[in-house]
Amino acid sequence: MQIQTQGVQTAEFLLTEAPGSLSREQIAVAAGDALPAGQLLEHAAAGTGYVPYGTAEDGKAAAILYAPLCASEAVRRATGIVRLAEVAEARLTGLDAKARTDLLAAFIAVR
Repeated sequence: MQIQTQGVQTAEFLLTEAPGSLSREQIAVAAGDALPAGQLLEHAAAGTGYVPYGTAEDGKAAAILYAPLCASEAVRRATGIVRLAEVAEARLTGLDAKARTDLLAAFIAVR
């Protein structure tokens, strides 16, 4: 018997969000490896979308990936949580003390 471990499911990190779609935005994520739901994202250096948080030395956490993304050689469309939400710390990928502060500035509380 083989045991498989599931990754974070779509929106599993999300505790609460603003009514309607106020917390979410459609975003562009740079080409690259597969990313899990709950991945912290920062603005790309060229200002053309988002990359995983920690890519740039002085990057600022600006969004949380809502659903997993497959690896791709092209820019990917995705949904990001960008404001007014509460999220579960244990379900986030890339969280550190600086990211927690960055997210709080966007009214995203890490619990």
